[in-house]
Amino acid sequence: MRRRRLVAGVDSSTQSCKVLVCDATTGAVVRSGRAAHPEGTEVDPEHWWQALLTALDRAGGLDGVDAVSVAAQQHGMVCLDAYGSPVRPALLWNDTRSAQTARDLVREHGGPAAWARDTGSVPLASFTVTKLRWLAEHEPDAAAATAAVCLPHDWLTWRLRERAGGVDGLTTDHGDASGTGYYSPAKGAWRDDLLALAMGRVPALPRLTGAADAAGHIRGITVGAGTGDNMAAALGLGVEPGDVVVSLGTSGTVFAVCEKPSADPTGTIAGFADATGRFLPLVCTLNAAGVLDATAAMLGVDHDALSELALDAPAGAGGVVLVPYLMGERTPDRPNASGAIHGLTMANATPRHLARAAVEGMLCGLADGLDALRSAGVAVERVLLIGGAARAEAVRRIAPSVLGLPVSVPRPAEYVALGAARQAAWALTGPGTAPPDYQPYLGTLQYDDGGLPGTGVRERYAEARDHVLDRAVAP
Repeated sequence: MRRRRLVAGVDSSTQSCKVLVCDATTGAVVRSGRAAHPEGTEVDPEHWWQALLTALDRAGGLDGVDAVSVAAQQHGMVCLDAYGSPVRPALLWNDTRSAQTARDLVREHGGPAAWARDTGSVPLASFTVTKLRWLAEHEPDAAAATAAVCLPHDWLTWRLRERAGGVDGLTTDHGDASGTGYYSPAKGAWRDDLLALAMGRVPALPRLTGAADAAGHIRGITVGAGTGDNMAAALGLGVEPGDVVVSLGTSGTVFAVCEKPSADPTGTIAGFADATGRFLPLVCTLNAAGVLDATAAMLGVDHDALSELALDAPAGAGGVVLVPYLMGERTPDRPNASGAIHGLTMANATPRHLARAAVEGMLCGLADGLDALRSAGVAVERVLLIGGAARAEAVRRIAPSVLGLPVSVPRPAEYVALGAARQAAWALTGPGTAPPDYQPYLGTLQYDDGGLPGTGVRERYAEARDHVLDRAVAP
C-alpha cells in the first residue's frame, strides 16, 4: 500500500514559530508544534532557528515528510558577512527607527510616484530598504561587513538547507521580495540601483525562485521556495480575485489577489506580488490584536470578558472613540503617533464602552484599508476575516457594521503555516502544475450587520484620527 505523502508548513511570525505537518493532497493537519520567539523589534536570527527546531520537534520532526516550506514575517533585515554569520541582530518590520531614512529615500528617488512606479510601493519605516539606509548611516562598520542581505524566510530556508552554497546559495520568492523596496513586481526582478541608493553598494541578494520551484533538497526532502506571511495566508485560504482578506494578527492587514500589479503613489497600498505568480495589493496597520491585549490589561479582564463587555455596549460606544496607534502607525504613515481616547463623558466612562471603542477603533483602521483597495479598483465580492483577534465573538459581530459588508470567518486555523504547507506540496509536482486544493478541508461562518442602522462610527473615528495625527506627526 502506497504511504500517504506529508508536507510541513512553517509560520515564523513576529511572536512565535508554528509548524503544521499536513496531508499533501488534502491539507488535513496530521500533527503540529509551536515555540515562542523573543519580544522586541530586533532579534538575533539564531532565536528563530532554535524556535523552528523546537516547533519541529514538538510536531514530530520531519520523519516521513516529503517537502517543507517556510513562511515568515515580511520586511525583516538580515545582514550576513562573507561566512554567513549575522553582522548584527535582525531589524523587524515593526522597528520604526528608520522613519526618517524612509522619507529621505522617497525624496532622493524622485518622490512617491517614482517609487510606486518602480517598486509598486512607497517605502515606509517597515521596508527593508529603509533599514539598510539606517544601517549605512548609523552602523557603517556593520554595513561594510555585510556581504549578503536576505529576509527572515530566506534565512530559515537556507538554514534548513544546511547553508548550502554559502551566502551565494540564498534563495527567496517573488512575494516576499516585493516587500523589500528594491524589487519590481511588474518586472519580477531586483532593482539593484535602489539597493545601491540605500547602502551605497550592492551586496549579494538571494536567487529568485518561481512559485512552484524548489529552493533545494536536503536528505531526500524537497525544500520549497517559501514566502512572506501575508502571501502564505492568501495561499492557505485559496484567495482568488474578488476575495478581500482582513487579517487581525500582531499587525492588521487588508489584502486581495489581482491579475495586474498595483502602484499607489499615496503609499497607502503596498503593491506586492503574491505566492502564485499574481499580485497582492495590501494595506497594513501596525495595531490590531495588540489593541485588544492592551485594553484587556487596562480593564483587568481576560479576552472573553473583554468581548462580553464590548457586546454589552451600544454600537458607537456611546460616543467613545479609541484611536489605536499604540505602536505608532504605518497606515497612515505616522511612526511617532500615539493612541488617544476621545468623547469621554460621565455617561460613557465605563469598562463596557471602552471595550466597545477598542474593537471599533481597531476595525476602523482596517476599514480605511478596505476603502483604499476599493478606490484602487480592487473587486470586493467577499470579505474573509482571519487572525487571532478574529476569534473574539465581539470582533466577528461588530466587523460587518464597521466594514460595511457581511464577513465570512473561516474556521480557525494557522493559515500562514497551511499556506506554506500547500506551497511545499506544490513544489513536489513542480512548475506547470496547480497547487493542491485544500478548500474542502476548510469551512466558514457568516456574519452580517443584523440590519443595524448607521451609528456614525467611521465618521467619529476619522475626526478623532485626524486630530491625533495633527498633534503627533514627528518633526
